[in-house]
Amino acid sequence: MKESTTTKRTAHQHAVDDKYTHWKSLVPVLYDWLANHNLVWPSLSCRWGPQLEQATYKNRQRLYLSEQTDGSVPNTLVIANCEVVKPRVAAAEHISQFNEEARSPFVKKHKTIIHPGEVNRIRELPQNTKIVATHTDSPDVLIWDVEAQPNRHAVLGATNSRPDLILTGHQDNAEFALAMCPTEPYVLSGGKDKSVVLWSIQDHITSSATDPATAKSAGSSGSIIKQSPKPGDGNDKAADGPSVGPRGIYNGHEDTVEDVTFCPSSAQEFCSVGDDSCLILWDARVGTSPVIKVEKAHDADLHCVDWNPLDDNLILTGSADNSVRMFDRRNLTSNGVGSPINKFEGHSAAVLCVQWSPDKSSVFGSSAEDGLLNIWDYEKVGKKVEQGPRTTNYPAGLFFQHAGHRDKVVDFHWNASDPWTVVSVSDDCDSTGGGGTLQIWRMSDLIYRPQDEVLAELEKFKAHVISCTSKP
Repeated sequence: MKESTTTKRTAHQHAVDDKYTHWKSLVPVLYDWLANHNLVWPSLSCRWGPQLEQATYKNRQRLYLSEQTDGSVPNTLVIANCEVVKPRVAAAEHISQFNEEARSPFVKKHKTIIHPGEVNRIRELPQNTKIVATHTDSPDVLIWDVEAQPNRHAVLGATNSRPDLILTGHQDNAEFALAMCPTEPYVLSGGKDKSVVLWSIQDHITSSATDPATAKSAGSSGSIIKQSPKPGDGNDKAADGPSVGPRGIYNGHEDTVEDVTFCPSSAQEFCSVGDDSCLILWDARVGTSPVIKVEKAHDADLHCVDWNPLDDNLILTGSADNSVRMFDRRNLTSNGVGSPINKFEGHSAAVLCVQWSPDKSSVFGSSAEDGLLNIWDYEKVGKKVEQGPRTTNYPAGLFFQHAGHRDKVVDFHWNASDPWTVVSVSDDCDSTGGGGTLQIWRMSDLIYRPQDEVLAELEKFKAHVISCTSKP
């Protein structure tokens, strides 16, 4: 019995390796830029921070990562600096000759925060990207001013860094569902207590946080989160930093809330998904009960949700049923059951993360336990491709597949400062015995630009090649 399990695992590993080898051979054709960074420990979350400087060939930008350790050293929140190579700058030989075991020269640790517990989620505050929220295996949401936090050395026995603010209100662990509001300094969370909790951190951030003129200096002169001293009440909580209670607690789910997101145009509207297979829309102006509850949004647990930043009628959900579904908020249900306007079925395992592109309203990404990060365009659904016979039958809407990870892709994030650039992270412990793999990549623009434009460019290129080859 044991042998057959091992044989199965080995066969699966061979299949993964073959697919990866094939993908690697295509890298110079498919990508404009690709950086591979081997992590010591798995990371469950990766997020872009603010752009720091622009140069001729590359821009420097903050990158937030987590390190989930085995206990031999503390868990950490890592603030890294990343060199983002500009479009059409990277050489094909550079992107094809990466080494899976190496650290990337493009990613450098800037600061380490010793985190109390594993970091399951990181979210940055759009109003001030120096402020991030983290979820760990506890009921609290932790708020960090990453620029003011001291740099710590993660050694066994080191004391935890002190959060700048603690958001309380959950009655049980809140591990994954976390969102920041695009329009106001609001934080949203969901957890095992089946509730969605909303906070405002408006009153706890000094005016320098949202005023660009003074924000720059605030980071260097101390925290931009007001340290409102609390009277000591004899418990450990007071020593951890100031805490703030919720604005509202929203009940309507019947199982763990797995993900939450705000409506891009309203701080009062948000939605949540959970292990009860439901998608729920909420409106803080009308109370704490669901505005619309979509039963059976999928055929299994829902893991992730995202609201389109460029078209606030469209909501994406991803599930353990391996599919991504797209809902129109104006018509969410039919006879009380979820009525998606599109189903995207290109994964062979549970979908873990979905995110709309910040650059094109019809494009989104989905990552899954099958090790793939799929890029979709719903405008391509139903369109006939007339370029000759198709050898493979791709799912409708799928137009790019990032297959550089050899295990489950736990998180990814589109770069709002650098169009079409993505950071993705996989947990490779099972397949490589290592930590995680971080990849920063940008597909070739020939893949997504209008077809006539691309053909015109290739025609010029063809003329250039012919002229080069005809020279003696």
